Amino acid sequence: MSKKSKVQEMDETMENDASMEATELNGEGENEGQEAIEELSEEEQLREELAKEKDKFLRLFAEFENFKKRTSKERMELFKTAGQEVMVSLLPVLDDFDRALKEIAKSEDKELLKGVELINNKLRETLKAKGLENVEAKPGDTFDAEIHDAITQIPAPDKKLKGKIIDVVEKGFKLGDRIIRHPKVVVGN
Repeated sequence: MSKKSKVQEMDETMENDASMEATELNGEGENEGQEAIEELSEEEQLREELAKEKDKFLRLFAEFENFKKRTSKERMELFKTAGQEVMVSLLPVLDDFDRALKEIAKSEDKELLKGVELINNKLRETLKAKGLENVEAKPGDTFDAEIHDAITQIPAPDKKLKGKIIDVVEKGFKLGDRIIRHPKVVVGN
């Protein structure tokens, strides 16, 4: 072999080696590209999972906040009406005081009347401090079925009293915003 053919052979070998390396590099480049895509998709998956977990956390946090508000509101309502049973059981005592005061006022004993009035006022003020209030109902007021309890209807003595309260048989009371005893009234028909 001549020098020229050896040189050509070496050049060809080098070209073949170079083309093989290029082919290998291209193959590796494709693999690296696929790995980059896989890494990117893995990163996207992690981002999606993170977003889902954040959303789940925010929903759970909002649900817990709503629970706290609801239980706080229920607790406040419970405190407001905790003494409702006691108040309801004391209402007949208040009615008895009213009847006693009417009868004592008819008698001559003014000192007895003063003493009973003091006890009555003290009891009423104590109950008022605990949230008990009268539900106002007087003759001539318009009848409201949500507030008043009509025990009977009678023919109205005057056309102006038609659909209005004629007489209040029993006083009504409310504890806070809740009516615990509706006033019992007679309505004109």
